[in-house]
Amino acid sequence: MELSFSFIIPVYNRPNEIEELLESIEAQTFHNPFEVVIIEDGSTETSEEIVRKFQNEISISYYKKDNTGPGDSRNYGMQKALGNYFIVLDSDCILPVQYLEVVYQSLKESYVHCFGGPDNAHESFSLVQKAINYAMTSVLSTGGIRGGKNSVDKFQPRSFNMGISKEAFEATNGFGKIHPGEDPDLTFRLWNKGYETRLIPEAYVYHKRRIDWGKFYTQVNKFGIVRPILNKWHPQTAKVTYWFPILFCLGFVVALILTTVGILVPLFLYGVYFLVVFIDALFKTKSIAIALWAVLAVQIQFVGYGLGFLKSTVLLNFTSKKPQEIFPKLFF
Repeated sequence: MELSFSFIIPVYNRPNEIEELLESIEAQTFHNPFEVVIIEDGSTETSEEIVRKFQNEISISYYKKDNTGPGDSRNYGMQKALGNYFIVLDSDCILPVQYLEVVYQSLKESYVHCFGGPDNAHESFSLVQKAINYAMTSVLSTGGIRGGKNSVDKFQPRSFNMGISKEAFEATNGFGKIHPGEDPDLTFRLWNKGYETRLIPEAYVYHKRRIDWGKFYTQVNKFGIVRPILNKWHPQTAKVTYWFPILFCLGFVVALILTTVGILVPLFLYGVYFLVVFIDALFKTKSIAIALWAVLAVQIQFVGYGLGFLKSTVLLNFTSKKPQEIFPKLFF
C-alpha cells in the first residue's frame, strides 16, 4: 500500500502557533504529496489569514466548526481528510525538517497502524519550557511513557505527535469525548481491536507548551484525575506504577515528620533522588539553570498528578456517580 499522509491539526485561538507549525511543515524534506487539515475549533481569534499565506505552498484544507474539544475536532478532520494515514499534531508543535521522511521510512520498513513520537525542546524555548519538557519526558519522572527509548511499559502514543491509519480510525471511531486522556483511551481501544502501537524515536517534535508553573500544575493535576477514569474504563490497563506519584508525595511528608524524632535517612534518600534528577537534567541540557528548574518541575508534576489521582480514585470508588457527573469539565 502506498502511504498518503494527512496532517490533522485542531487549533483554538492560537494563530501564531499554527504559523510556526506550518512553516516547519513547509520546510519538510519529504517530497511526496501530502495534505494539511486545519480544524478551527470554535475560535474567536481565527487562523484563517495565517492559513491563507501558505495555501500556494502546501495543500491545505481549512474548516471552521463549533467548539467541541480537541478529540472531536481531530475526528472531524480525519473524516474530511483525503489520505490513508493521519498524523495528529498539537498546534504548539514544531517539526524538524526530516520528520515526515523519518515516519515514511519507518512505516515502509515495518508498517504499524498507530505510532507515536517523542517531544523535544527547541533551542529557542525558554528555561521554564525546557525544564517542563525534561519533567514530562524523563525516565526519572515519567518512566518514559511519553516517548523514552527505555519506556517501562507498552508504548501509548500521545495526540500531540501521533499517527493512525484510516483503517484503524474507522475501526475505533477515533477519539472519545474526554480531555485530557483521549489519546490513551484511543490507544486502549486500538489494542482491544488487535492493532499494535509503536514508538518511532526519531520522529520527534518540538513541543512548545506555552505554559507557566500554575498552568503546568493544572495540566498534570488533570492527568492525575483522568488516569483512574481510564483504569475504570479499561481495567486491564491499570498499573501499580500509576500510584507512584501520590506514594512519593505521602512518603515525603512522612520523611519530614520522621526528622522530628531524629530519623533522617528517608529525607536523605529523597535528597539523593533530587540530586540525581539535577545531575541528569544538567547532563542532558548543559544548563545549571534548567537543571534547577527541572527539579522544581518534577516536584510540581508529582504533587499535581498525585493529588489529582488520589482525589479521582476516592470519588470514583466511593460514589455511585459516573465520571461525567463527578468531573464534567473533563468531558465535551
